[in-house]
Amino acid sequence: MRWESVDQGFVIQQSPVARGTDIAIGPRIVVLPSGEAICSFMFSAKTATNDFVPALCRSTDHGRTWSERQLVWPHLREKWSVFTGISCDPYSARLYLYGTRTPIDVPGESNWSTITQGLKANELIGSSSADNGRTWTEPTVIPMPIAGSAEAPGPLCVTRTGRWLACYSPYNTFDPSLAVDWSQVVVMFSDDAGSTWRHVSMLRFDRPDIGAAEAWVIELSDRRLLGTCWRTPDDGSELPNAYAMSSDGGTTWTPTNSTGTMGQTTALAPLTYGRALFLYNQRKHGDPGVRVAVVRPSESSFGLEHDDYLWRAETRTQSASSGGLSEWSDFSFGEPSIARLPDETWLAVLWCIQPSGSGIRYVRLRLIL
Repeated sequence: MRWESVDQGFVIQQSPVARGTDIAIGPRIVVLPSGEAICSFMFSAKTATNDFVPALCRSTDHGRTWSERQLVWPHLREKWSVFTGISCDPYSARLYLYGTRTPIDVPGESNWSTITQGLKANELIGSSSADNGRTWTEPTVIPMPIAGSAEAPGPLCVTRTGRWLACYSPYNTFDPSLAVDWSQVVVMFSDDAGSTWRHVSMLRFDRPDIGAAEAWVIELSDRRLLGTCWRTPDDGSELPNAYAMSSDGGTTWTPTNSTGTMGQTTALAPLTYGRALFLYNQRKHGDPGVRVAVVRPSESSFGLEHDDYLWRAETRTQSASSGGLSEWSDFSFGEPSIARLPDETWLAVLWCIQPSGSGIRYVRLRLIL
């Protein structure tokens, strides 16, 4: 299996974007049964500023043209910094936004502490839409099961049984005295549409100095669950991305294993026959850009069948930093997402701050068996 690029362009373009000006980050993409694509993303003054404002754009022509941005909760933007990603229940077509909200105490403040390597204390939230994302319920708090802040860029997953799964990576807060069990990825699951939640470790690491970022979970075509993440050792070293699987709807998970890919942000989409598309950023190993792999995972092997560039970046970071997690506010691209279109092509989105153009970029591709 391989893939070929069909076309590419921008969902929204901000060119040129100077450091310190309004940027768009964190895109996620869904395709409705009608074929309409909806891209969710956030506006921010700059990376690491505590002022995220969720917005949506729409396309009815496979990504070639996009609507003007629609702010999701404009009345909350002065009080809360909200980071969410969109997903679609494939069995009811209901849409969901899942992520975090952080109170804004001082305009322009940072949401990141270099001292504690932590996020400002936040809450997990969820919201839903029954009218194709034109209106949304007010954010509902999802109680965090362990101490700490949450990093939760991966969208809500709804399985065939109706179970909701929401994963996140525990992070330190600004409080250096707070002990956080952050050497894991937590997955919460609900069988009553979010009224009550249980949780387990979806991914657990064998060293206390390893954390996680950019975790994602999906249901495969054979009903197994697949979870992935970027492993982030405290000493700044590099480890392959990690994955685990569940055959009982997320109640228990296999031991955490290596994908064999040396990359950062992860994203997933199901394919046929228990396979998946696995997207990851490449900032430090090889040419910079976003890669896409076709995998057939099992408990013992990630089952890598094909791996190539989806999009190549001109710059690894905004100011030639290392590209490690501790310097994430200097990243110049990332957070890809992908969904299938009715014509069997795939629409991927990512954010970028590049010399040739900045904003939310899309790439449409065709898989060739």
